[in-house]
Amino acid sequence: MKYIFLISLVFVTSHSLLAEVLHIPPDDWEPEPSAFASEWFEPGGSMRVFASQYPKSFNYLLDGNVFSSKLFGYQFESLITRNGLSLEPEPGLASTVLVSDDKKTFTFTIDSKAAWSDGKPVSAEDVIWTYNAIMDPKNLTGPHKVGLGRFLSPVKVDDQTVTFTAEVVHWNNLWVAGGMLVLPSHWWKDQDFNKVNFEFPVTSGPYRITSLNEPNSVTLEKREDYWSVDDPRGEGVSNFDKIEFLFYPERDLAFDNFRAGNFDVFAVYTARRWASETSGEAFQNNWMIKQGVRNSNPVGFQGFAMNLRRDNFKDVRVRKALAHLLNRKRMNATLMFNQYELTASYFPDLYPGGNPNPLIEFNVEASRRLLEEAGWNINEEGNLSKDGEEFVINFLSRSATADRFLLIFREALEQVGIQLTIDRKDWSAWAKDMDEYNFDMTWAAWGAGVFKDPESMWHSKHKDTPSGNNITGFSSSVVDAKIESIKGEFDVEKRHKVVKEIDAILAEEVPYILLWHTDVVRLLYWNKFGTPDHVLTKYGNESSSEGLWWADPAMEADLSAARESGAKLPGKPSVVEFDKVFEGSIEPLR
Repeated sequence: MKYIFLISLVFVTSHSLLAEVLHIPPDDWEPEPSAFASEWFEPGGSMRVFASQYPKSFNYLLDGNVFSSKLFGYQFESLITRNGLSLEPEPGLASTVLVSDDKKTFTFTIDSKAAWSDGKPVSAEDVIWTYNAIMDPKNLTGPHKVGLGRFLSPVKVDDQTVTFTAEVVHWNNLWVAGGMLVLPSHWWKDQDFNKVNFEFPVTSGPYRITSLNEPNSVTLEKREDYWSVDDPRGEGVSNFDKIEFLFYPERDLAFDNFRAGNFDVFAVYTARRWASETSGEAFQNNWMIKQGVRNSNPVGFQGFAMNLRRDNFKDVRVRKALAHLLNRKRMNATLMFNQYELTASYFPDLYPGGNPNPLIEFNVEASRRLLEEAGWNINEEGNLSKDGEEFVINFLSRSATADRFLLIFREALEQVGIQLTIDRKDWSAWAKDMDEYNFDMTWAAWGAGVFKDPESMWHSKHKDTPSGNNITGFSSSVVDAKIESIKGEFDVEKRHKVVKEIDAILAEEVPYILLWHTDVVRLLYWNKFGTPDHVLTKYGNESSSEGLWWADPAMEADLSAARESGAKLPGKPSVVEFDKVFEGSIEPLR
């Protein structure tokens, strides 16, 4: 399988390879099996995985949630892919790419074997149609317009060759053009793009949807007629014939179903569950495996996002005051067993030696002072008000799990006279409100890439883009200038130095009340799968299991017999340090 990596072009071996005409792949390149694949893999079988709440759309171009991104990537492909270890570009739908010496023109030659599931060849017309559909103002493809907006409409050279020309030099241009998931124009052109949500009858990728039980599950099955089935890079990966994704409205309900054996793999996002709900017969007898994997998976951030478009949150003193009212240390100690590092950065993995940004500590008196400076005072009813309007926060939530944290937050808010209401919705309704920026405050969690690109989330020109990533409406001319300054910089270290400067500004401006993070992927799974010793890929999260693991009929039979007899199975390491067990590992870029 060809994996889609949402990270940007930089070669590990050199920062200057784009200084002259670049040919991808090099003339001496040969496709090789994944460095992460095990020699013991067995094709076949199935895996059942908890996905998320049921999303508003499986169309990743319309709904950029993590699950829809993954599902879409199983079915559609980009022109180039990235080697999961070296991070260098490799062929995808395109067999070759030529990059001009001015770094503005990218010519892709589509592999002559590349074909859609209905047998039609992938063509230059498909690439052009996809670009135009994403850039169409009518289509709700906000975040995807950011990078592609730097390009003129691609030009057909011939049926299998297409050229992208950028208006400006940007270090990420190759990956913006080459990383675009290509759609079959002959099918999509007759559809209302914004209404293609759950069914994709024509695909190019290695899997296809064969069953949709809305809103409970969706099943992917491997395509026997996949055009790239004989590529050596697919050896030992994408081993399962079937992957079933299950949806539950709450993670607590999902965990109950996991323990009941209704699905196979569950990633743990809450410390309480990891510390206190992973004991008992199934764990003691190794029927279920509890395993923490520490690799180089990029660390994102999560926090309470404040909508700076709304008057109550426009004053930075108010935002700092609210941050002073979130008792993160208490939450970490009482609700999360002190398993997390409190976050002080929007790019926490840029600071392996320690984060220089100061934490905003819990301090009710400091909050009161800041609110008073901003013109907020207690009225006769005992509520905080300004110009006759009381301070009420409507917190848009999509999970009952958040209530434990929000009740602690509300307790502190009430001490200064702020009222908090919780508006809980399902994923689809929450996402619709977020697309329209219809919220006061919400809990938002963001993933990260190896190479940081702050533009879509922090540049002011994207603050009102529908369905965009700048959900807080953040705007700063200083940050804008810094983002502009690194667009043509191909040196990773120099770019990341500027990103750290942007980070310091964000920490001072407080568009989010930052929460906490961990660098460990925490997995629970039924002990019936073969796995490589390193368990996941170097930069991957729990989804790596779907590509690297394999069904082991003998282990599944042993598990069934052990559960029946009460016998104990052989265990697995509780902690896996990727760089210690993986041969050929390389140092991550910072």
